[in-house]
Amino acid sequence: MTVLDKNASLQEVRDYFSHDLFAAEACGCRIMEAAPQHAVCEFDIQPTHLNAQGGVMGGALFTLADYAMAVASNIGEEPSVSVSSSIEFMSAAKGKKLIATASCDKSGRALAFYTVLIQDELGTNVAKMTTVSYRKAH
Repeated sequence: MTVLDKNASLQEVRDYFSHDLFAAEACGCRIMEAAPQHAVCEFDIQPTHLNAQGGVMGGALFTLADYAMAVASNIGEEPSVSVSSSIEFMSAAKGKKLIATASCDKSGRALAFYTVLIQDELGTNVAKMTTVSYRKAH
């Protein structure tokens, strides 16, 4: 597996994650910021993201949060995968776009702990995910 350099450009990160077809193509997730232990990803809310009641489906929110965590945890590190995640749905989105900001709370040799906050473009807190990622220790 290729390791993304800690100084990778935004375009290099986007190219690397373009192979994540479910998030990038099926869900329309876009990478807006990317750095070691930090990422911002977003998507425009589409009819395919909605549940039967007209709200954004929990799985779409989870995908956006998971994608942001994947970007943040894979820059300048050995390839990482999520091993545990918990998501709290806080409020219905009021806007037309969702933005996930992933930040590392603690990074160890093999495990890293992240919080991902999802907001709409109006600043509404929509969901929060906490997740643990695992990477092969050297």
